[in-house]
Amino acid sequence: MELIVTLGPHVLNGLALGLLFALVALGFMLIIGVMEVINLAHGSLFALGAYVAVALVTPDGGLRLAAFGPYFSLPVPTRFVVALLLAPVLVAGVGMVLEVCLRRTYGRDPLYGLLLTFGAALVLEELIRLVWGPTERFLPLPDAITGGLTLGGLIYSVYRFFASGFAIVMIVLLWLFLQHTRYGALIKAGAHDSEMVRALGVNLTRLRLLVFAFGTALAAVAGIVMAPIWGVRPHVGVDAVVPAFVVIVLGGVGSFWGAVIAGLLVGMVVGLTGAFATAWSLVSMYILLILVVTIRGRGLLGKKSVLER
Repeated sequence: MELIVTLGPHVLNGLALGLLFALVALGFMLIIGVMEVINLAHGSLFALGAYVAVALVTPDGGLRLAAFGPYFSLPVPTRFVVALLLAPVLVAGVGMVLEVCLRRTYGRDPLYGLLLTFGAALVLEELIRLVWGPTERFLPLPDAITGGLTLGGLIYSVYRFFASGFAIVMIVLLWLFLQHTRYGALIKAGAHDSEMVRALGVNLTRLRLLVFAFGTALAAVAGIVMAPIWGVRPHVGVDAVVPAFVVIVLGGVGSFWGAVIAGLLVGMVVGLTGAFATAWSLVSMYILLILVVTIRGRGLLGKKSVLER
């Protein structure tokens, strides 16, 4: 009983991290599936989402928005909701510009796309430093989701419950969108065979643009929700894109629920390892990846390779 009480906060932390890792990874996976490009700028777009949210919530948050006095006289909860809705749209616009730049790399050696997105990640990170500075920023939260909640004699962060619930809602909505809408069907078909989609008369260029925007918007949403947990600093994107890549490989490339399960596993491993050996908390997810891939090369729910018997 004492062990359960001790591990309770770490389990909650692991669940919240795992769900948010899954949300970042799903946006990353959509882009890989349809574009066949590993978007190394995904983490920088994650960070950009958090910074734009800071600008929309605080008068001194950058982007020269301090002049909008009437807007900043609104209550913090209202500004926070506006940030959750508007920041992903703005970041999606940046993602669309990046996708247009990527078009010249389609059909060529994948290294071209990899290098272009790597360069874009560096540019975005430096732009963040120029606009917002190198110091860490703070994202104010509504009072309703701050503070602590006492359960079983322990104090739990209310925001962790909010972050977990929000991530669950977003994952379910994304699954419903992919399963039960025409555009979701096109995205899945494009991930399976993009040339067949083109042959059926679908505008593949427009589809890629929208998928890239959608994936970057998901990164921005995750960045906003993760901001109060990880903080808002220029290089926070690196802390997001690496676990996202681990989650995709661990769950199996192209598997929606594989990414969700892998995200939860990674979050729980990181959270529980942090309870006993803080220095090993991040290393633990790489150890988990090595163990799973050694036993099952295609990941937890990845499709079977023709090379496997």
